[in-house]
Amino acid sequence: MEIGIDSFAAINAGSNGLDTNGNMNEMANLLARIEKADQAGLDVFGIGEHHRREFLDSAPTVILAAAAARTQRIRLTSAVTVLSAADPVRVFQNFATLDIISKGRAEMVVGRGSFVEAYPLFGYNLNDYDALFVEKLDLLLTIRNNEVVNWKGRFRPELNNTAIYPRPVQSPLPVWLGVGGTPQSFARAGMLGLPLMVAIIGGETHRFRPLIDLYREAGKKAGYQPEQLKVGIHSLGYVAATREQAMEEYYPGYKETFTRIGKERGWPPITRPQFDAQAGPTGALLIGSPDEVAEKILRHSKALGGVSRLTFQMDNAGLSHEQLLNAIELIGTRVKPYLNKATQPE
Repeated sequence: MEIGIDSFAAINAGSNGLDTNGNMNEMANLLARIEKADQAGLDVFGIGEHHRREFLDSAPTVILAAAAARTQRIRLTSAVTVLSAADPVRVFQNFATLDIISKGRAEMVVGRGSFVEAYPLFGYNLNDYDALFVEKLDLLLTIRNNEVVNWKGRFRPELNNTAIYPRPVQSPLPVWLGVGGTPQSFARAGMLGLPLMVAIIGGETHRFRPLIDLYREAGKKAGYQPEQLKVGIHSLGYVAATREQAMEEYYPGYKETFTRIGKERGWPPITRPQFDAQAGPTGALLIGSPDEVAEKILRHSKALGGVSRLTFQMDNAGLSHEQLLNAIELIGTRVKPYLNKATQPE
């Protein structure tokens, strides 16, 4: 199982995105954490895409390219690229360039995004939410698989015998499909034979099993082999020396962040009993000591019929740079070896 970190390049809540020196410091710290993840032996680091003042990840490939120059082996991906509001030609060119810079370590996770600010920002109608994604995913995969493209769609000018450059080191360039809880999205990924990245940020993880089964069944019907139908999980989590330390350090920022987001979406404020339940044996939060978190990951993987990749989302909880560095060290030196040993064939 591959283990990694995802980041939305969250900034200090008090700066409102307007503190230039603070933003520079936050970005320097993020790059240092990616370098730390590489040194700690983690497999992948992902950068999200948002267009909100509390995040610095509106141009994720720029961040990933800077990280590529400071790392040696870790794979670098988006988490996710909001493909519906982007031009697939530029998305491919950006990630192909990243692949060249990183010497073949680039990937992308594409999706529709959990926030919708990108649609009006780039001139798209939110009523076309699904149609935009379907069309643009088709074009992206066409470009990935063909140097010279002939393509016609509804939302952008057609391409007639158009060559798209540069070409990446990897062929094909890895593209994962990022999904939330929509059955059609799971089935679509299976029909296309794309690896699946499931964002599970609440509820009970095992409840996603029917959707993952739908993905695998759709892939099987389309003629893909089981090893092609990879499943990844993106989860909120945090690792400290003890469970008590992890819970107490993570909760305040978690409460602030998700109460604020929940207010936008009409959700009630976060409470400590809710948090404790989510951090319990079947809840989605991966919070605790290294061994405890590793054991929970194994339970989640078994409940979902096998997981190929798991990424931790930690920097949305107001944790300090030092706390995040320590967590990355523990994940790389304690959690990942535990999982490797537990999943080795007899």
